[in-house]
Amino acid sequence: DMDAWVRWQTECRGDDGELAVMSEPRVFARPQRSERSLATLLLADLSLSTDAWASQDARVIDVIRDALYVFGQAMDGLGDPFEMLGFSSVKRHNVRVHALKRFDESWGAVTRDRVGAIKPGYYTRMGAAIRYATKALSNRPEKQRLLLLLTDGKPNDLDHYEGRFGLEDTRHAVQAAKSAGLLPFCITIDEEAADYLPYLFGQHGYALVHKPNELVSRLTQIVGQLSA
Repeated sequence: DMDAWVRWQTECRGDDGELAVMSEPRVFARPQRSERSLATLLLADLSLSTDAWASQDARVIDVIRDALYVFGQAMDGLGDPFEMLGFSSVKRHNVRVHALKRFDESWGAVTRDRVGAIKPGYYTRMGAAIRYATKALSNRPEKQRLLLLLTDGKPNDLDHYEGRFGLEDTRHAVQAAKSAGLLPFCITIDEEAADYLPYLFGQHGYALVHKPNELVSRLTQIVGQLSA
């Protein structure tokens, strides 16, 4: 029962990403042999806007961190290869990509510590980050390759990337990912997403999570739906 397992993971996880209690979940689980061929790359927006408060108890960056923890645990349990990257930018020549977990790394203390250390900063040059992720994911041999973008707003940067140029650059990067045989999909908490994400990712290429505290469970559900 994946939904029950995700709820248990969320409730029992401490601030450092480790399980806060040692009780066993009341969830039936057993290893399953799967014939599917799937690789997933999750690209997380770590720009300064994620320092905003998502609720009285947590900032957006805290919600993203929790989502990354549970995503990593879920993907590790499924046994499918996955990579997690964070990104931010300061103009075109300074796009910062943070390797939280590479495909060839195991999900363990080191990678969890990287997720725990993420912090907000700078801007969101989305097209450049998507192109970087596309190159990494295109090298995978799996038949199905998901490129997931987790964000809280529009593409933006200090230069002319703000506005139409940033939207067009991001759309071009998404189209290039599709041409490479990838399935790009955006998950956002931006309530204005309907104004621009259909243009960037397609009408069915994104999901809006209205309540940030539901991001953890929604992310896992979306991955399950896309890989079904």
